[in-house]
Amino acid sequence: MSRQIIYIINPISGTRTKKDLQQLIEKKTTEQNIPFQIFPSVASGDYSFLHPVIKEHKITDVVIAGGDGTVSQVVSSLMNCDLNFGIIPCGSGNGLAYAAKIPKDPLKALDVVFNGHAVAIDGFNINEQFACMLCGLGFDAKVAHDFAQQPTRGLTTYVKQVARNFFAAKTYSFELTVNDKVFMADAYFISIANSNQFGNNFTIAPKASLSDGLLDIVIVTNQSKLSLLLQTLKQIRGKNKLETETIEENKKGVIYFQTDKLSIINITQAPLHIDGDPAETPATLKIEIMKKCFRLIQP
Repeated sequence: MSRQIIYIINPISGTRTKKDLQQLIEKKTTEQNIPFQIFPSVASGDYSFLHPVIKEHKITDVVIAGGDGTVSQVVSSLMNCDLNFGIIPCGSGNGLAYAAKIPKDPLKALDVVFNGHAVAIDGFNINEQFACMLCGLGFDAKVAHDFAQQPTRGLTTYVKQVARNFFAAKTYSFELTVNDKVFMADAYFISIANSNQFGNNFTIAPKASLSDGLLDIVIVTNQSKLSLLLQTLKQIRGKNKLETETIEENKKGVIYFQTDKLSIINITQAPLHIDGDPAETPATLKIEIMKKCFRLIQP
């Protein structure tokens, strides 16, 4: 079957100039003799307007040049079409691309699009909103909300927001239900991850897999700021054991476990991010894995 590609380019993600990227895409795809079309990303995140284009032109692949938020929106809108999805990472974090071993260099990422293979991977729903790799409540979401307000993007800006928020960080109260068991947690943040990436090769859930049918839950509990820093570093380095039998409540440090679904009552209105983008703060969250729900082109 001959390929037909739609490229979606986010003009404001990350720091890379998109004019040069579009020219590169046009040149390299033409060299491959693959018919293609290019569309800019849309602020609404709704790409259903592409459904008739996909049908009429028998589109086989949709390739997203953007960050995790753009990837998530495009996949959510189009995953019911029979498509393969590719990524040219140019966001601030690029967690899904890194987890899938897709290079950040656009030329190498295009090589994956042309020569890679499509693998079915998981996503998940938060209150019926799709996420391709990660959502978070608390500290990291506060950083995401502040980051979204900054005039410049990129890793440096993100690190500044992390540092700025760290000293003012507070804990939030949650009630979690996992496997019919209810427990309370006071935590700086809760991460729900389908990917082992936080972005920028920063690993929050070392045991996470894109296609194991499970979500990795990381709860960083109430503790001193020094302990918070040390325990988070320990988690990133993969030194915290996965709790496989029973979840250890009231644990100081990090609670780390896997499940295919959970619900959270957000008692003190912790902020929320979905795939790095700020989202409305919900009172309750119902979160469930979507097994092998879309195909991602990987090396």
